[in-house]
Amino acid sequence: MQDKSSQTDKTHSTMNRRRFLATSASAAAAIGFGAPAIVRGTNLNEKLNIAIIGSGGRGGSNLRNVSSENITVLCDVNEQNLFRASQSHPKAKKFKDFREVYDHPDQFDAVVVSTCEHTHAFATLPALQMKKHVYCEKPLTHSVWEARVIRDAAREAGVATQMGTQIHAGENYRRVVELIETGAIGPVQEAHVWVSRAWGWHPSEEAARAAKDLVYSEKRPSHSDEIPKGLDWDLWLGPAPERPFNNIYFPGPKWYRWWDFGNGTMSDLGSHWIDLPFWALKLDYPLTIEAAGPPIQKEIAPASMQAVYEYGQRGDLPPVTVGWYQGTNKPKLWEEGKIPQWGNGVLFVGEKGMLLSDYSKHVLLPENEYADFKPPEPYIPKSLGHHAEWIHACKTGAPTTCNFEYAGLLTEANHLGNVAYRTGKKLHWDTQTMRATNAPESDQYIRREYRKGWKLI
Repeated sequence: MQDKSSQTDKTHSTMNRRRFLATSASAAAAIGFGAPAIVRGTNLNEKLNIAIIGSGGRGGSNLRNVSSENITVLCDVNEQNLFRASQSHPKAKKFKDFREVYDHPDQFDAVVVSTCEHTHAFATLPALQMKKHVYCEKPLTHSVWEARVIRDAAREAGVATQMGTQIHAGENYRRVVELIETGAIGPVQEAHVWVSRAWGWHPSEEAARAAKDLVYSEKRPSHSDEIPKGLDWDLWLGPAPERPFNNIYFPGPKWYRWWDFGNGTMSDLGSHWIDLPFWALKLDYPLTIEAAGPPIQKEIAPASMQAVYEYGQRGDLPPVTVGWYQGTNKPKLWEEGKIPQWGNGVLFVGEKGMLLSDYSKHVLLPENEYADFKPPEPYIPKSLGHHAEWIHACKTGAPTTCNFEYAGLLTEANHLGNVAYRTGKKLHWDTQTMRATNAPESDQYIRREYRKGWKLI
């Protein structure tokens, strides 16, 4: 803990066997290393006592989604956020520094972490060490190493955990996973994920396209702006390198494109979009990661880039490559007009056909060849709701679907796309040592140094 100082045409029997195996695999993935061991009580009417760390922005939304329970603690570095949250929860104790929240463990059973990305791990780890249930916004952590620390701690704690990838709870993703698992398009050889958001640093010829970005800068500003009233800038910085306050970092999500505070679109939207192939293809550790994009900017994540992951065989699933594209970058099949040109999408390419999906809809391709296709009967259970699922798990020990075992692996993989981009090499990944064996220079991006007064473990 940180220092306090600072379909198919298969036979019926084959389909039933596939469905049983797929359901078992889905359940295993959801449970991870077992259902939560720490349960407050078996009475579902008994309310949890929840500490909210980060109560503005996403935190405000998360707070509303868990307000069926007792909100006993509110924490935010911005007094305005604290004031607004306390209007609905006047009895909750209020703190600016989340480290002080953990001086009062008897006040809460569970914690919701909605701070900025660079402090996720710092606000989450103490809760796990105290065996408190945790819901954490995506991405789970700021670095590969932090993701591993949190994943290991969650496994040791045996509590209910959930990362805030709310789309995972939707019906569309479930139906897509079922189609992939039951072989609608045959064994999947490759998958492609693209998002149109172009936030971050652009080379000069693309700078005009940054108009849709919230802020734009070519470099770190040297001047300081007046700190907003009520904001504790030093606490906001937390473990990140010290710098003067500037409006280009605050409020969120302006900070998201700066390497010291976030990881750009790769880790943010990647948490939602790569979640689908990660789930459907039962992905874990990539063998290699290669990325391309504009010249590397020391301070700011790129607006447009792409990465390719190679995964080995997983059980009876064949090796697969997964491509990521953001901003102006798109898959070759999209550029050639061979698939519908959706602005954002996930494309699975199998031996028999293709499946294209976004958050809310999907289609099998070529459409004429699937005109008479009958999808399998749904077998992945309907979610209670992403937050409700976590609350239910806290009370009963039931599994969650984006627990930190699953979410930690997804977060590691997303961060490795940025590590490959910043290193400028195709990385050969050794998951045991958590190092790229051919690129020791990537170590600085896998685990970073923290500001004096802050340490994670």
